[in-house]
Amino acid sequence: LIARVEREAPGVRLVFVPKLGKESTPLRDGSVDLETGVVEGTSGPEVRAQALFRDRFIGVVRKGHPLSRGKVTPERYAGGRHILISNRGQGVDKGHIDLALETLGLTREIATVVGDFSEALALARGSDLIASVPERYTGNMRAGLFSFALPFSRPEHTISMLWHPRMDADPAHRWLRGCVRDVCVHRKRAA
Repeated sequence: LIARVEREAPGVRLVFVPKLGKESTPLRDGSVDLETGVVEGTSGPEVRAQALFRDRFIGVVRKGHPLSRGKVTPERYAGGRHILISNRGQGVDKGHIDLALETLGLTREIATVVGDFSEALALARGSDLIASVPERYTGNMRAGLFSFALPFSRPEHTISMLWHPRMDADPAHRWLRGCVRDVCVHRKRAA
């Protein structure tokens, strides 16, 4: 995306900020122009959304980790020490992975909580901790790590872009949405 923006609009600077909650207040108040992520019904009817691509969670460990050898079973996966990703930094609520493990009568040990996927991958790279991350979203960041399918059924999720309707007709915003859409479609084909 950055390469395309530099090529087509050299004076434009993109600023990426972490999303601190599930609400779309920054879109409503105009402090954020565009958001990407999983739509969970909390964005409100006044926010527009367009699907970009589908993704699934996978497990990631350092090369040489015990899970990089042999079959990854639900028991082996749950038996390791895990990194929980929580953009609120709390890690109190059970996530979709914990709920899936619960249906199998398993629980996992959360060793640490981090705020984003890149932090989780950095920790997994230098330890025996297990990170569970979206496959396509973290593609390049996982170089040099061992990735594996989660050993239980988890549905894919849709990554969407969201914006406030006041930006619908803005030419610069429409151009940016088109860039994001095109980059995601190209990335999907390359994955």
